[in-house]
Amino acid sequence: MIEIGIMGAGSIAIKMANTVNEMKSANLYGVASRDIAKAQKFADTYHIEHAYGSYKDMAQDPAIDLVYVATPHSHHYHCAKMALNAGKHVLCEKAFTVNAEQAKALIQLAKDKKLLITEALWTRYMPSRKILNDVLVSGIIGDVVSLNVNLGYYLPDIERIHDPKLAGGALLDVGVYVINFARMVFGTDIVDVEATAIFENGVDITDNITFKYADNKMATLQCGVNGIYNRLGAIYGTKGLIEVQNINNPEAIRIYNDNYELIDTIGIPEQISGYEYEVEACVKAIKNGEIECSEMPHEETIAIMQIMDSIRKSWHYEIPLID
Repeated sequence: MIEIGIMGAGSIAIKMANTVNEMKSANLYGVASRDIAKAQKFADTYHIEHAYGSYKDMAQDPAIDLVYVATPHSHHYHCAKMALNAGKHVLCEKAFTVNAEQAKALIQLAKDKKLLITEALWTRYMPSRKILNDVLVSGIIGDVVSLNVNLGYYLPDIERIHDPKLAGGALLDVGVYVINFARMVFGTDIVDVEATAIFENGVDITDNITFKYADNKMATLQCGVNGIYNRLGAIYGTKGLIEVQNINNPEAIRIYNDNYELIDTIGIPEQISGYEYEVEACVKAIKNGEIECSEMPHEETIAIMQIMDSIRKSWHYEIPLID
């Protein structure tokens, strides 16, 4: 049984707590917050054995095997580094870090200490990923030529989204999903990246990104934190097209022929929340003595951070780093 500790007690930590509580391969041992009262309330609510008033206290508890980092983006690097230095395996929420330099440093530290570290980009671990790939490989829509995908929510009151000091903005929060979707479907041979954004109060709130691939495929991506998007992924081929409903947690895959007629709808297996797949991948990797999960390789995490770094550089947007 893998013992898990959660760093952070916000909304995403709640979802993980509810998920792990329904799993048999892992036990939710502890939760840490910088406010012990908040940690204790969280522990009491979600039936967690131990509460800690600092991240350091939890990291140093020898009973914990795996630390799930659920703090704001700005704190991912420091929290994950603390956990690794304490000898813990790490599952770190997306976006993995603020920039590629931080990502490389964490991954090297994990290698040096022979510990698992992986990015909690949940769509990478879900069964829907293989289902979609199998449909594409079948050739039912012919040769794929382009895709477009969008993901956005109306999040006016989420502090971490709108504060540059917390690494705010749409790119790190929702853009990372559309970028991952494109790379999971079309691969990594991207030869050109173009991006534009609308900024408010110092952070990007709407982003448009275009990838051009070496084989002349095109991916058009949109994300935002200022409105309700339909979260649709559409993949176009020479014989038809595919729609993925809700790319952030696929609900159905619809296949259309070249007359735009719906010819098949593929359902997605029932799940606890979708978070269980990344936890199961960590459990498997830890038991096998691996330092990365095959579903989310280290080189992919770094490559995607590099893409987002280059996009922000083109916008002249530099996220301030915390000490």
